[in-house]
Amino acid sequence: MDAALAAMVTSFVAEPLLTGLGAGGLMTVSQPDGTTVCLDFFVESPGRDADHSARAELLPWEVDFGDATQVFNAGPASAGIPGTIAGVAHASERFGRLPLAELTTPAAQLAREGVALNAEQAYVVSLLDGIVRSTPECAAIFAPDGDLLVEGDLVRQPELADALDVLGSEGSSPFYTGRIAELLADWLGSRGGLVTAADLAAYEVVERKPIEVKYRGHTVLLTPPPSAGGALIALSLGRLNEASGPPSATQLAAAMRESQGARTVEFLDGLAEPGFADSFLGAKLGSTTHISTIDEDGMACSVTCSNGSSSGVVVPGTGVHLNNMLGEQDLNPHGFHQHPIGRRLPSMMTPAVVLRDGRPWCAIGSAGSNRIRSAMLQTVIAAVDHGLGLQQAIEAPRIHWEDGVLYAEPGADIDGLSGGDAIAEFRAANLFFGGVQAVARSHDGTFDGGGDPRRGGAVAWA
Repeated sequence: MDAALAAMVTSFVAEPLLTGLGAGGLMTVSQPDGTTVCLDFFVESPGRDADHSARAELLPWEVDFGDATQVFNAGPASAGIPGTIAGVAHASERFGRLPLAELTTPAAQLAREGVALNAEQAYVVSLLDGIVRSTPECAAIFAPDGDLLVEGDLVRQPELADALDVLGSEGSSPFYTGRIAELLADWLGSRGGLVTAADLAAYEVVERKPIEVKYRGHTVLLTPPPSAGGALIALSLGRLNEASGPPSATQLAAAMRESQGARTVEFLDGLAEPGFADSFLGAKLGSTTHISTIDEDGMACSVTCSNGSSSGVVVPGTGVHLNNMLGEQDLNPHGFHQHPIGRRLPSMMTPAVVLRDGRPWCAIGSAGSNRIRSAMLQTVIAAVDHGLGLQQAIEAPRIHWEDGVLYAEPGADIDGLSGGDAIAEFRAANLFFGGVQAVARSHDGTFDGGGDPRRGGAVAWA
């Protein structure tokens, strides 16, 4: 847990548009005896005591991935109630061994000194050019002299450093009921945002029981509702588990189509109902960062955090760059600003732990919006069915089916898969297809791990 949290707060500094103090997340934890819990600290729908008539318009930006485009919406009204700060504090108190300040201090130092953009993060900055220039506060970080930062340039965030120090020494309370919460609420309220002091004060981390699905003799633990991704991945794994052997490309594509088709209005409305996952799966079966950790005792932690594509709103004096989850089309299929106040948004994020013989074997998760479920599905199949090492499994070419289009990376087997759908073939592997990070520990004590090159992923051993 300490390793996961140290990496998590460092990602706030090194991957500042994809995650941060203003983001939300989910974490699945499995202890050596197999007991598990999902910590839900995802973004929540705001609006308590807000003046909804003064809500600002969402600001649309088209993001071009080269071989596909996607529209994201930013601005103050795109921000939901952030949860990562509460999540860090809760997880540290619940499972950590080291004082939280020992984990935040190195990250704060990096934020003050600056972190050089690597190729993948420079690409993210270029993709979100319009958003990062949309406010003076955001532009001051990512285009400080008017020119967008490029690979090798330093990203310095002294206010984020101060905020990390506060988190380490005082915990999460200043951000939800104290002086920083007041700054956040006042700044957003005066600009047409909906997050209020009452919203921040009401926010809590929720502990949930993970979904369990059997696959080839393994038990896969996935995030439960109101998160959407876990139920959809469970549906696909359960369907593919019915096959007598490793699933074919045709079966894989069919499972993707089924899970996408299951994401109906009724499905999304039902996520908030008690027992929904059991009834849904029983009837069917009879941007973003991810960190996976596992230790020599067999404890595993899988945590995914997302700022969406970010709102462009950086609140002065707080170090908080807020999410744009209220402007993400993937999370708002009914239309924007339709979620009830206080409801967690239906994220596709699905940090997972795979049990082998009842004990944690692999911690795995991915970034990538709607592509999370297809990226994780294909990686699990490659590792479990085909026996690939985690790095090979992660690097294998991927496909993704969505809204009548089959997207494919070079080398993916797509012969006969179109079924009348359009095919969008990418010219190279791309972060569009997610960013899987996974680690594993076999019962003999040997470790394996893989980081997704699509998003600059890496593996560290200690």
